[in-house]
Amino acid sequence: MAIWIPDLSSREGPKYLQILEAMAEDIAAGRLAAGTRLPPHRELAYQLNLSPNTTSRAYAEAVKRALIKGEVGRGTFVRSADFSPDQAEPETLLRESRGPIDLSRNLPLPGFSEPHIRRVMSEIASDTGLRALLDYQTDTDLVHHLEAGQSWLADCGVEASLECIVPVAGGQHGILCTLMALLKPGDLLLAEALTYTPVLAMASRLNLQTGAVAMDAQGLIPEAFEACCREANPKALYLTPTLQAPTTVTLSEDRRAEIARIADHYGVILIEDDVFGPLKCDKPAPIARFAPDLTVYVTSLSKSVAPGLRIGFLHAPRKVASALRQSVNLSVWMTPPMPLEVASRLIKDGTAARLAEQQRQTASRRQQLVQRALGMDTAKQFSDGFHFWLPLPEGWRADVFRSECARMGVHISEGRSFAMNAADAPEAIRLCVSHEPGEERLIQGLDIIAAVLRQKPCGTPLTL
Repeated sequence: MAIWIPDLSSREGPKYLQILEAMAEDIAAGRLAAGTRLPPHRELAYQLNLSPNTTSRAYAEAVKRALIKGEVGRGTFVRSADFSPDQAEPETLLRESRGPIDLSRNLPLPGFSEPHIRRVMSEIASDTGLRALLDYQTDTDLVHHLEAGQSWLADCGVEASLECIVPVAGGQHGILCTLMALLKPGDLLLAEALTYTPVLAMASRLNLQTGAVAMDAQGLIPEAFEACCREANPKALYLTPTLQAPTTVTLSEDRRAEIARIADHYGVILIEDDVFGPLKCDKPAPIARFAPDLTVYVTSLSKSVAPGLRIGFLHAPRKVASALRQSVNLSVWMTPPMPLEVASRLIKDGTAARLAEQQRQTASRRQQLVQRALGMDTAKQFSDGFHFWLPLPEGWRADVFRSECARMGVHISEGRSFAMNAADAPEAIRLCVSHEPGEERLIQGLDIIAAVLRQKPCGTPLTL
């Protein structure tokens, strides 16, 4: 049987879209029947005199649109007509049991928490204090919420007085409130060269300038931070020193102490995002311990207890705690009392700590699955968390690798997604092992990634 070669002579636009349009038309017209095996993208590239990157990108987009599917060791096939596009790449964060395998989302498993939250909600429903939770609150109305935050912070290594604790609706809300309270338009916010990119979106909304601080294999480089302080007069530095997103690096205690010293010398505010801290065994002391008068420490239950429990706590220097509370008031009026009550009860009865331990054990087991699938030579990339960072073999481009994995039905994130300066992004990918609830699909996805890694890399510049 002749292989499918689309006629692109009368089409316009980017070549990969021309291929996609031709494929869709031939499927709709019956010229490509369900189950038809398509040529390998490299063979199609040769036949069309195009870069393999172009055909790989076309196939990846066709997978997203549920036109085709890739099967390891067999090839790429036209999907059956009854396959719903909704199964291809869901717009929701809900965890699907069919369709592409999602290793791109860094969310913890929610299942451990369900029976415990159900129990706590039942207790709240029958409690005489329910009425208070349905009314407007201030931080001082229900002191036991602050006491729960104090206990959670202590488990994270931060000793806090109640007046320095600010409950927030998750870590991201806490970061936003911090930026709103302590920086003004035009101020310079520094961040690691590879960072949690919603922070950059926040900075843009608040009309802040941003600058990247160089990193090495051990994380943020203190000397690079000091150079930025000398040359650019930054107002604040945002960083994730524990299980850094996306590289998984945990800063050593020496580097933490040196960053604190530099910040103190130049009067720079430190925003220490430690939402992954509860997942890390034997982590160094928080930077907040070294620079308590300059550091806003951000923690949350979302990454270690339940992703839908959008509750976190800020520990702030006493002189700025009031400004942070005003930011909470401005953004949501008050941290919702009901989920705050649920979180507080889970913390106080020890359930939250046990759930965090279950997440740690699951992360460890899934990291072992990754190691078995990808080989011992990748062991140095592993950490205690649910994501890991994989520099690609020489010759692979991250965007091409991501497209090839998508063509085979696995979604991952490329390094460029986290880079403050896209031109400086490394050719690397981030894989997350917790979004898929079942280990069977996770293993299947890891096997596909391992198969793609074994392919001959294609470094040809992308042709559109």
